[in-house]
Amino acid sequence: MAGVPRTSLVVIAATLNQFNIPEAGLLLILGVDTFLDMGCSATNAVGNSIASAVVAKWEGELISETDAVANEARIETEQDTTLAHPAKVCRNDAMTEEQSR
Repeated sequence: MAGVPRTSLVVIAATLNQFNIPEAGLLLILGVDTFLDMGCSATNAVGNSIASAVVAKWEGELISETDAVANEARIETEQDTTLAHPAKVCRNDAMTEEQSR
């Protein structure tokens, strides 16, 4: 239920009949449910991010800050090269493939 938005409304609607509560009360919850879903989604995203970082640290796969900076610089260089001359890069790749044959 936690991963599907507005699922709680279905459960509440089914429960209202059991306690003889009118279904009109569901309209009051409907107005607040959007904000509650946003809070749940944010909590899930933060929790998943922290859990991923903790597991990466335990496994020794979390890179150091200097490695992260070097990796970012490498990615930016690749992006600049690819975005500045995409046709040239593609032609160079095709030429190297033909030369390797």
